[in-house]
Amino acid sequence: MVELTREQILERLEAPVFRQLTEAADSLGLECYLVGGYVRDLFLERPTNDIDVVVVGSGIRMAETFAARLGSGAHLSVFRNFGTAQVKYRHQEIEFVGARKESYSHDSRKPVVEDGTLEDDQNRRDFTINAMAVCLNAARRGELVDPFEGMWDLRDRLIRTPLDPDVTFSDDPLRMMRAVRFAAQLKFQIDDETFEALGRNRERIRIVSGERIIDELNKIMRTDTPSRGFVDLHRCGLLALILPELAALDCVETRNGRSHKNNFYHTLEVVDNVSRQSDNLWLRWAALLHDIGKPRSKRWEPQAGWTFHNHNYLGEKMIPGLFRRLKLPLDDRMKYVKKLVGLHMRPIVIADDEVTDSAVRRLLFEAGDDIDDLMLLCEADITSKNEQRKKNFLNNFRLVRQKLVDIEEKDRIRNFQPPVDGEEIMRLFALPPSREVGTLKGALKDAVLDGIVPNEHDAALAFVIQRAAEMGLKPVNA
Repeated sequence: MVELTREQILERLEAPVFRQLTEAADSLGLECYLVGGYVRDLFLERPTNDIDVVVVGSGIRMAETFAARLGSGAHLSVFRNFGTAQVKYRHQEIEFVGARKESYSHDSRKPVVEDGTLEDDQNRRDFTINAMAVCLNAARRGELVDPFEGMWDLRDRLIRTPLDPDVTFSDDPLRMMRAVRFAAQLKFQIDDETFEALGRNRERIRIVSGERIIDELNKIMRTDTPSRGFVDLHRCGLLALILPELAALDCVETRNGRSHKNNFYHTLEVVDNVSRQSDNLWLRWAALLHDIGKPRSKRWEPQAGWTFHNHNYLGEKMIPGLFRRLKLPLDDRMKYVKKLVGLHMRPIVIADDEVTDSAVRRLLFEAGDDIDDLMLLCEADITSKNEQRKKNFLNNFRLVRQKLVDIEEKDRIRNFQPPVDGEEIMRLFALPPSREVGTLKGALKDAVLDGIVPNEHDAALAFVIQRAAEMGLKPVNA
């Protein structure tokens, strides 16, 4: 962060949009302030196009006057039920609200709102670093109003509530998620007293809608190092309430002196590995959930030790219900995560063995266009502390990747469709939709993927006719 004098703040408020805000406020005789994230990011030198303005008086009236001064390039939206307004101008969004004070009932995070002073408005803010204000009126333009020493917390890289954190989080439990999210985004620490209040108030998260919770989780997932947020969520007890399948991975069991690894911290390492390579949110979700089947599949086998056989298939089956509960999308994004969770062990098995054409063809067929993402996930999944073992796996994965390229060029298996489809089989043998048709289609698919039959029509048709003859079927024109 940088420490700015009032003169330096004024330099950053020289853009025409800020001049128009000053002139609009003074023409109406209203106190007007920049607040919240824009002020915070001004000092952190983070880019932002969203400007929040608090007016001591009518925010809507201020927005209308401001938009009129900007002219035809401004788009005004008024939300009278909430007493707010928005002006979109070029690439910026300016939000207006009248200063207000809030009070809450215990069973809702929706406050009772009354008109208030700037002090009232700052009191209701979630964190000290979001409670700073910069005056826009000409007489005090550029003056920082910082009653909770948010600047000190910016310097110390701390997330802290302006008032009693127990009251802050009990009133609006979503702020608990926001505390963790800001700490992850900004790479800050949560103040000790504030963090302890997260644990004391964690049960209050139950009154927050799933949509609001998942919005904050997705923002954590999009950070440079998502593990920071998930460790904090776990430490304060929120994770067990929101995503118990992930929290359940934090377990190490020992028998006969043999322990398995902590799959929670392994998972977070995988997510961070993926995040260094890709900003694909749904690939990050696949990384987060790739081992959730392990607690259900864990077994002790005297010869082998701890095993997690078929944890990928168990995890794949858990994905739809988990997405439904978390209010995540139940469309192709869910199917993508489900597929990657189900397939994430396949490249490892191939790489651990001889890399055969048949195994690679089947992997390419099942992964389709998601094969590159699957390989990235599998490489991120190698977190062994044994450097030689890690090196061997990654070298084998390079062989698998090359084999994928070679086979796709030769056999065109990605998004493979059989060269002879069910409709042609039914016409050829005068069959209705039936088990025989499915059997022939399955036999042809296996023959192509195993390299017995080339991926071309005439060779595939000859194979189908031969296999049908073994089943006692003849083409109708034979």
